[in-house]
Amino acid sequence: MLRIFTDPRCLEHLAPPGYPECPERLAGIVRRLRAGGWDVFADAGPAARPRGETRAAIEAIHDPAYVRRLEAAVERGDGLIDSADNPLSAGTWDAAWAAVECALDAADWAVAEAGRHSFAAVRPPGHHAERATAMGFCYFNTVAVAAEHLVRRHGLERVAIVDFDVHHGNGSQHLFEERRDVLYASLHQFPFYPGTGAESETGIGDGEGATLNVALAAGCGDEDYARAFADRLLPGLERFAPEMLLISAGFDAWRDDPLGGMQVTRGGFEHWGERLAGVAARCCGGRSASLLEGGYDLACLGELAERYLTGVGGSPQTGESRV
Repeated sequence: MLRIFTDPRCLEHLAPPGYPECPERLAGIVRRLRAGGWDVFADAGPAARPRGETRAAIEAIHDPAYVRRLEAAVERGDGLIDSADNPLSAGTWDAAWAAVECALDAADWAVAEAGRHSFAAVRPPGHHAERATAMGFCYFNTVAVAAEHLVRRHGLERVAIVDFDVHHGNGSQHLFEERRDVLYASLHQFPFYPGTGAESETGIGDGEGATLNVALAAGCGDEDYARAFADRLLPGLERFAPEMLLISAGFDAWRDDPLGGMQVTRGGFEHWGERLAGVAARCCGGRSASLLEGGYDLACLGELAERYLTGVGGSPQTGESRV
């Protein structure tokens, strides 16, 4: 069973004209899924999660001083925070907050019962956000917040994050690289922004071996990724034997993405969904939650997300949503 989570507040984060991380990204995905018969409603109200609970989950990952700094910057009407890659608007705080709430809801629902897959269609993305720094279009590290929530609230001892965004998730890696309870596994273009993700980065101290970077040269396509999945990623996941699988689902390895340099086709993303659903079935009772990260080809992003969800095992007939 697949359940889709989204929130209209995620559209309220605005960016300068021509900026690649824009509301149209999410709107296009929702529009495509609705047109295809998926049960997605973009006009529902906010999630009924206490604000104090959400803030506690965020501050379990992010420095509380950073959280206050971001909130204050939005309230003052600042134009950006930390770098030119992170513009601010009046809706940035609510959008980033809503993305976290959806991620928590998606994780809570999926972990509750075997065979559940969820998808949080949210923005802004999160995997570049560090503990105390906004970076690369990201403000709160949504997948990291969800992983820590699964450990603290649900008592899981092994959570795996798989990141197939074309850019390495520096924030996700750094937040967990000294721990053994959260595996961070990434397939990404390298060398490339943000400069991290070398295969020699395998964890630090107690976390040695709980970071898996599969670095791929620019120009790789479906066959290259298929080999990387088969030879490196899936064996690493099965050795770790996670109790829950979280997926940073970025669609910028698409061959026509304006920010990426890979050659992945529509069928490639569907294949990735199949393989990840398969490893979830073998390792953690079929429990997984995917969260939208990058992907900037507005003409095709909705179709790519739909193909991925089809691979995971969803369909307009079997999927459902809570928004």
